[in-house]
Amino acid sequence: MWSITPVCIYGGLLRLTREKQVTDVNKPRRRPRSDGQRNREHLLHVAKAAFTAGEVDIPLDEVARRAGVGIGTLYRHFPNRDALIEAVYRAELDRLAEAAPVLAAQHPPVEALRAWMLLFVDYIAAKQVIAPALKGLVGRTSTLYAQSGTVLQTAIDTLVAAAVESGDISTNIEPVDLLRALAGVSNFAAGPGWENSAKRLVDILIAGSRTPAS
Repeated sequence: MWSITPVCIYGGLLRLTREKQVTDVNKPRRRPRSDGQRNREHLLHVAKAAFTAGEVDIPLDEVARRAGVGIGTLYRHFPNRDALIEAVYRAELDRLAEAAPVLAAQHPPVEALRAWMLLFVDYIAAKQVIAPALKGLVGRTSTLYAQSGTVLQTAIDTLVAAAVESGDISTNIEPVDLLRALAGVSNFAAGPGWENSAKRLVDILIAGSRTPAS
């Protein structure tokens, strides 16, 4: 069936179109399945697992094989080895950065701060296991670490500020000192079980940061 509708006017000319086509135009478009995004995330997961297992020099075609994709798919997302390694690190950083506003929306300020600090311990652990691979990024690690420092500082500043405003945390707390304390445990107690020590330290730091009234 043919009909003339306003949506079919182009350059002053009326164009005939089928009724079904007009109806389809008015339907909301479904977002396409993001197969590419899923492939990318899976490749990052496989690469991180390999680095964690000590396979720092794992070939890219082996990463693709384990992820169940072709090498061309890997190269579309990561044109070289450095790009893959950097992306693994950035994925861990992004997870931590994105958690800050989510936790702030879901929990009281001091609980959001505590939960984020526990995630920060996990981030340190992930950074340690991929550190050997990161060392291969010629001329990139200093810039990468500087950028991560800015991201982490922004997140902890926001969470601490909210906890101070709520009256739970003392105003003389320096947010960066909380990060330094946790990072210091990872360096001082490097070895099995340091994460548990660091996570216990989170509660100690929170308790020591509280105002007398709280």
